[in-house]
Amino acid sequence: MEQTTLSRYVKMMRKQYNLTQMDLSEKSGVGLRFVRELEQGKQTLRLDKVNQILNLFGAEVGAVPMTKEDE
Repeated sequence: MEQTTLSRYVKMMRKQYNLTQMDLSEKSGVGLRFVRELEQGKQTLRLDKVNQILNLFGAEVGAVPMTKEDE
């Protein structure tokens, strides 16, 4: 499974904050399995849980308009 930009971002931020996957799980209130799946680039994830994790880093998932180059 190919890693997504989101999964790389979460892993990078987790390491920057010196957190283990277990630490991130506990601090964000999501399960350890969810953290692992997110970092592995799982294609289907609950956005509310993704945002619980991203909120720790001052970020969130949201709609972004596509440009012609993205199509």
